[in-house]
Amino acid sequence: MAETVAVEAPTAPPEHGGGAPEHAEHGHDAHTTTTGISNEKLGMWVFLASDCLLFGGLIATFLLYKQRLSEFAGFEGVEINDLGADIFDIPFTSVSSFVLLMSSLTMVLALSALHRGDHRRTRIWLLTTASLGALFISGQVYEFTAFYREGLGYTTNIFSSAFFTLTGFHGVHVTIGIIMLMSLFVLSLRGRLPERNAERVEIVGLYWHFVDIVWVVIFAVVYLIP
Repeated sequence: MAETVAVEAPTAPPEHGGGAPEHAEHGHDAHTTTTGISNEKLGMWVFLASDCLLFGGLIATFLLYKQRLSEFAGFEGVEINDLGADIFDIPFTSVSSFVLLMSSLTMVLALSALHRGDHRRTRIWLLTTASLGALFISGQVYEFTAFYREGLGYTTNIFSSAFFTLTGFHGVHVTIGIIMLMSLFVLSLRGRLPERNAERVEIVGLYWHFVDIVWVVIFAVVYLIP
């Protein structure tokens, strides 16, 4: 009987303890979803997907009231095809749009520098990206001010309300992105943004690229397409 116990005892741990190594093996995936990406990145993708629906609704609303422009006071003689020439300063907005698009490049350079462990260049490119975004916002404020002085305010008519809501809502997104970029800059200055936390920069980069892509669509729909 004693020999039987001695034989059976070694076989029990592999049978009942086999789950422990498997748990330890997958312990590093505690913050990873079944899709293979982290919870934080998945959350950002879900947020961006919902934001696409929101911007889609705003763009559709603008297009709806853009076709009814001639019905509103002050625009009786304005043709849809002349909207850009009569209201918008397309060259100025084109330069402002180019500035925002270039910020996507500097965002990529910031992430690349962090992967290399070059924290100095990471801070430089993060600050450059935030500065380009701030320059874009400054141009948008100047444009809104010019429209207001010409009599096109937020409550002038339904068209102006749709225009200011669409472009202003995008401006809010850019401003939030600037705050996120400056937060990363401060973390890097304090030494709290090592290479292993590069996903933080990547997630902010996803948001920033989304904002840039949305502006390309808005610029084409609002300023270029008659």
